[in-house]
Amino acid sequence: MVLLGMLDVSVWTMVLWTLVSCHITLLSVTVYLHRAQAHRSVDLHPALAHFFRFWLWLTTGMVTREWVAVHRKHHARTEGPEDPHSPQIHGIKKVLLEGSELYREAAAVESDLEKYGKGTPDDWLERQLYSRFVFLGVGSLALFQFCLFGLAGIGMFAVQMLCIPVLAAGVINGLGHYWGYRNFETADSATNLTPVAAIICGEELHNNHHAYPSSARFSLRRWEFDLGWAYIRLFSLLGLAKIRRVAPQPVFRKGIDQMDMDTVKAIISSRLHVLDNYARSVMKPVHANTLKSLAKSERKPLKQITRDLLKGHAMLDESARSRVAAAVAERDALKTVYEFQHRLQSVWQAAGANQEALMQSLQDWCQQAEDTGIECLQDFADRLRGYRLQPVTH
Repeated sequence: MVLLGMLDVSVWTMVLWTLVSCHITLLSVTVYLHRAQAHRSVDLHPALAHFFRFWLWLTTGMVTREWVAVHRKHHARTEGPEDPHSPQIHGIKKVLLEGSELYREAAAVESDLEKYGKGTPDDWLERQLYSRFVFLGVGSLALFQFCLFGLAGIGMFAVQMLCIPVLAAGVINGLGHYWGYRNFETADSATNLTPVAAIICGEELHNNHHAYPSSARFSLRRWEFDLGWAYIRLFSLLGLAKIRRVAPQPVFRKGIDQMDMDTVKAIISSRLHVLDNYARSVMKPVHANTLKSLAKSERKPLKQITRDLLKGHAMLDESARSRVAAAVAERDALKTVYEFQHRLQSVWQAAGANQEALMQSLQDWCQQAEDTGIECLQDFADRLRGYRLQPVTH
């Protein structure tokens, strides 16, 4: 097929190049902008970091300081009026269709750039080229591809320009706070879009990221896959990256009679994991057993509060708390484990108390949980005494 450009290549070659270039752009965002710059969870070799910075200037025109500032503000103000791109505030339609506009509005606030953009590149190239001539990169890409592929190159360029606004600004910032599954009941609405996070290089595991934002790895379940993490491991093996932080692997040890201060620190710092384990190992089985003991005509109220039970008291609004309280009022075992869940969360909320008081509160909670006679709650309390955060080997 003869094209107007300098190169006579097949349509499939052009499609392949478009896909590869978009993939590198998404990889640059997740590894360089997100994990290395915004959260400092990985250090990149200067050569690799500069390649990503150059590539983003060439394919997106994004400025590192602006992207980092907007993202850090998103974490600091998640789901609040100041969140730059929350679908809970702006509506899912606006974030999906106008996510790039929301980003540009947020990036234009100089006070936020000063507050949230600290530590980003400020060398000669950044000041004199990348930040100063933001449209020169994408303009050069358009001209380059037009010379090589003719009018088809402009079509390829259009797809490349839509990559970030659609997949990052729209899908992740929109659907990533609107639809999907949740491993952790974070204080925001962040979700995981899919357990196989390959298309957007791991960013699909958004709930995991909000639970452990400083972790270089977003996959936290055995059945989840984070393509961005696979690249980081490869870069690390090649000496091009140094992994600084990964979410530690929590472990429960049974048969520990007394808590120690390391256990208290581990519980407080990883309370989302503790709550998730409580929901899986205590709330779910007690709820399931309660449903089995009821006639079919009596099950509806308990089925309707299933998700609220797993969220826990502290994550519910007043109307949800009232529904749960009414549904569990006459179910002794379910009422007990729900109340113990609330009490455990209350201990976490007192994290500003001195450590000795926290340890005593947790020790009392475990003793009282064991006195209930509810087997799964007793087992959880026994294991909680031996809670530890096990460092993850890279």
